[in-house]
Amino acid sequence: MKLKYGHIFLLAAVIIILFTSGMLANNTEIAQLKNTTIVNEESHLNENLPDAFMVMPFVALLLMIATGPLFYKHFWEHHYPKVAFLLGTVTVVYYLAVLNDYHILLHSLAEYLSFIALLGSLFVASGGILLRVDRKATPYVNVLFLLFGAIIANIIGTTGASMLLIRPYIRMNKNRIRAYHIIFFIFIVSNIGGALTPIGDPPLFLGFLRGVHFFWVISNIWYIWIPTIIFILAIFFAFDYFNKGTEDKEAKFSGKIEFKGARNLWFLLIILISVFIDPAVMSWVPNLSPLPLGIREIIMFSVVYFSYKFADENILKANEFDFEPIKEVAYLFIGIFITMIPALQLIAHEANVYSDKLNAGVFFWATGMLSGFLDNAPTYLNFLSAAMGKFGLDVNIKSEVQHFVMVDEIYLQAISVAAVYFGSLSYIGNGPNFMVKSICERAGIAMPSFFTYMIKYSLPILIPVFILVWLMFFN
Repeated sequence: MKLKYGHIFLLAAVIIILFTSGMLANNTEIAQLKNTTIVNEESHLNENLPDAFMVMPFVALLLMIATGPLFYKHFWEHHYPKVAFLLGTVTVVYYLAVLNDYHILLHSLAEYLSFIALLGSLFVASGGILLRVDRKATPYVNVLFLLFGAIIANIIGTTGASMLLIRPYIRMNKNRIRAYHIIFFIFIVSNIGGALTPIGDPPLFLGFLRGVHFFWVISNIWYIWIPTIIFILAIFFAFDYFNKGTEDKEAKFSGKIEFKGARNLWFLLIILISVFIDPAVMSWVPNLSPLPLGIREIIMFSVVYFSYKFADENILKANEFDFEPIKEVAYLFIGIFITMIPALQLIAHEANVYSDKLNAGVFFWATGMLSGFLDNAPTYLNFLSAAMGKFGLDVNIKSEVQHFVMVDEIYLQAISVAAVYFGSLSYIGNGPNFMVKSICERAGIAMPSFFTYMIKYSLPILIPVFILVWLMFFN
């Protein structure tokens, strides 16, 4: 295990913070920009729209993420951080030199730091917890395991659930593990499972910050969530039923569940509490402008350090823990967050222009398909802003968000469900997807490529399920 990897991405984040803070130290608008997204500033949408060709760095990065491990693996493994930073730099230079707009860059930096702070802290804290299930991995047991993961994803987030359960899931299925085991884990635990609470997935938490009541999500999504989970678990059961694997007939199972590293549960609790330490939730929480991060992120980065420092080394070794998965996510997603800015702006502009012509079904598919390849949190807010625009309401005013929920909840239902569900369409649809893939590859599991994941699994399995969801609830 190499702590230096954690230091590398933390140092990179600090350098970016210092650079941006110095550039914006005298900007009085920063406090207003904190915890909002780039697409909700109408002046920027109308006055500083980027040229369409500026989506090319984003497209290039996606193509290289998809083709690199397949066609030029050696180059990609050694140089993907440079590729991500280089393409991101193209976008940064364009916004600074051509549009003279560094507000949006600050937004993206703030969103990235929140993103990597949450994923990093949950990754390290859960890495210090050892869970072993000494039971025979039958299709029934696997279904119950995935269902359990879907439920707790709403308590500790999809990232926390994924990092806590992926290793015991692999160990439990060690004699019959196949790629589909991991794919369905990503579908259910890393994405769709976390649709019931604002803690479950980042877009729902952003909605909570904007004024959506905490318990609105579970009270309005549960009856959509249950049939979706049942459909996907039924498909998984069919896959798993015919997988006989290479069973050891002499193996004996005690049926016991071993749990070690209880101390790290306190770190998980600290992370969950820190999620709510935000000026938009608690007025007494200070805003740390001009820094593009808050008390919440400082707490989470501290958890990264202390949960690793005080972790049981035997548990880390048993989990084969190292920083490579989070390092890969940190490097690639800083490129994604920056290069997707033009695409998000252009999409937000069009969504607002044509919002009057959009119904719940259109919001469901548009939010979903874009969430599969763009970050689902700003995509969620883009389309929430457009949906509220149909009623002349402003997403930046909490009372108007609360009024919008009462006007017609089907729009928020469609946007919320799609933003979470469709994150499972690709490896880059949600942060935990990439981390689970990396952990599994390091465990020796042959994972499908970017395109194979979609062509063989996500599109033929998920799209029919999502069509059923659309027909049942949003048509």
